[in-house]
Amino acid sequence: MKRIEKPTLSFWQIWNMSFGFLGIQFGFALQNSNASRILQTFGADVEHLSLFWLAAPITGMIIQPIIGHYSDRTWTKLGRRRPYFLVGALFAAFALMVMPNAHLLAYLLPPIMIGAGMLMIMDASFNVAMEPFRALVADNLPDKQRSLGFSIQTFLIGTGAVLGSWLPYLLSEYLGVSKVAPPGEIPDNVIFSFYVGAATLVATLLWTVFTTKEYTPEELHRYDPAEIEAESETKGILSIFTDFSNMPKAMKQLGLVQFFSWFALFSMWVFSTPAIAQHVYKLMPSDTSSSTYADAANWVGILFGIYNGVSAIYALCLPKIARFTSRKITHAFSLIMGGVGLLSIYFIEDPTLLIFSMIGVGLAWGSILAMPYAILSSSIPARKMGVYMGIFNFFITLPQIVNGFFGGIIVKEIFGGQAIFALVMAGILMIVAAISVLYVQDEESNPEKSPILPN
Repeated sequence: MKRIEKPTLSFWQIWNMSFGFLGIQFGFALQNSNASRILQTFGADVEHLSLFWLAAPITGMIIQPIIGHYSDRTWTKLGRRRPYFLVGALFAAFALMVMPNAHLLAYLLPPIMIGAGMLMIMDASFNVAMEPFRALVADNLPDKQRSLGFSIQTFLIGTGAVLGSWLPYLLSEYLGVSKVAPPGEIPDNVIFSFYVGAATLVATLLWTVFTTKEYTPEELHRYDPAEIEAESETKGILSIFTDFSNMPKAMKQLGLVQFFSWFALFSMWVFSTPAIAQHVYKLMPSDTSSSTYADAANWVGILFGIYNGVSAIYALCLPKIARFTSRKITHAFSLIMGGVGLLSIYFIEDPTLLIFSMIGVGLAWGSILAMPYAILSSSIPARKMGVYMGIFNFFITLPQIVNGFFGGIIVKEIFGGQAIFALVMAGILMIVAAISVLYVQDEESNPEKSPILPN
């Protein structure tokens, strides 16, 4: 059957289709910049933080391939992908509202257990929503518009992350919401931020659900005859293992790069607040309820917003850089900048100068969100976009799981409880990842045909 090109969509149709990602990243940024702070307040030791954060990669490793598999095969009145990110949004919003209020449920379970449980539910829900969103762009757009589609999605990801990271600081500094609380309780500026995050998440997802049309199976068959083959394949969940064993070669080669990159990122997310509080603000590890600790934690949120903002802008520049060099060199350069940024934190005493460190991290983060997928994209079958995006997540979650088990032990036993050295280690591993990417075999397909990189 001859393939028919999908209709061209307007800018605002593409915007509406990806708008829900702003809400997802809003909530995800609140989690990344505040989860360690919340868990420490509820009694977690610094060396145990990475163990609590294990909930995120473990649920991602299990859920994303399954969601990708079933979203490739789900056909409802609501569509193919929309049911998944709608359900994910509702559960994530619930966890966002409960997590900072876990101390109010102490009569049921210790707050630290409730907080860790909400972290698991939250991350599982984000995973349910994220992968179908990426696949939705590939489903709905013709090849010539996929660049624009992922460009808009990248911009919305960065915008949501900046807003979520900065909100606690803005509420306390400009609206006078309290940034301190009695020991064992979470400050109001964080609690209210999580409420706003939950509302934003649901509102933006509903906007996408009600403004975006998905193609029927018959229409997809007409636009892509390969979909007919997909219908005749084994639909059981065990087919994920077959897909895993048949993964493209480029995916396997990128695994080492992803391992070092995401091990470093996980260290940064988990240990930035205690590291900066101890090393830059000169606080004792046990000081988690003072105004100075609140200042340090709020500033970490601002810094996380800065690196996300830098990544959103930088992602739009990546295609041009890759054309002048190559995708591998572009990614290697970006990772080196991230490594230098993380290493520089050790030498900084003025919190304001940490902005420059985050610029480097932002260059790495922008490339991590785009370049590995660009290298991989040409080898992924369109009809298996969902499941292979989920399987590729294995190379993201595995290093986080390894870090979760051993990161806290390393900080306690090797680094003497000094969390700053976890960031130094992260910087070194970013540079190792940069070296590793140079050994990946990339066929350098035409960037204008890439469904991942924006033009």
